[in-house]
Amino acid sequence: MSDDPHAQFKAAQREGWALFLPLEAVTTIPAAALVKHARVRAQQTVLDVGCGTGVVAVTAARAGARVRALDLSPVLVEQAKKNASLAGVEIEFKEGDVEAIPHGDASFDVVLSQFGHMFAPRAEVALAEMLRVLKPGGTIAFSTWPPEHFVGQMFALVGKHVPPPPGVSPPPQWGDPNIVRQRLGDAVTDVFFDRGVMTFPALSPQHYRKGIEETLGPVVKLVASLQSEPQRLAAFRAEMDGFLARHFEENALRQHFLMTRAAKR
Repeated sequence: MSDDPHAQFKAAQREGWALFLPLEAVTTIPAAALVKHARVRAQQTVLDVGCGTGVVAVTAARAGARVRALDLSPVLVEQAKKNASLAGVEIEFKEGDVEAIPHGDASFDVVLSQFGHMFAPRAEVALAEMLRVLKPGGTIAFSTWPPEHFVGQMFALVGKHVPPPPGVSPPPQWGDPNIVRQRLGDAVTDVFFDRGVMTFPALSPQHYRKGIEETLGPVVKLVASLQSEPQRLAAFRAEMDGFLARHFEENALRQHFLMTRAAKR
């Protein structure tokens, strides 16, 4: 194991997110919203960063774009390849890190990320890499979880029980338009925001919580870390169930997200 805390963090991410596969279905409609938001067109070169199971990449490829994609998890990359094959589209998928994108400068017309790049430990490094591989005049677009809404608050609750390592950017900061504008700075023009809602069906707050304990990387790691401390685990579950109950309505959790689009100078 590397002594680099960022490398250790990424190794934990790679392991935790490998369990994400069952969540694929709920991310497919937001993927279409992001591709539409980014105004992806046929024949454009597109990079999907933190591609997961390929829902954005496949959607863009079916719109006629020439797509490449990368993700930290080899398990998710393999599933993405299967999804592309099933859809009959050609996409180059690679295991890769948004903080060290394996493509040359100014290679793409569009760079996308759906709930992916926001989990990189160093926001400034991830953004610099995404902009580096984007052509001047090209579009950067991403979907993120705002801190004031359900998912952002859930990550804050998880972080309270197991704080992230020092120097790791909190993912929900990417859902704050003010922070996004500051991070993009004068590297871009025409910053535009839109919002959407991802509906997650569940039979009860506890049903939802059990599901994310088995599939959502940060929660998976938290529960694993508390297995030897049953009182702390029970306290976390009780707090999580209470939090979920306040948001649970009509057998669903409504997960509001922010979409950002900008043009590189």
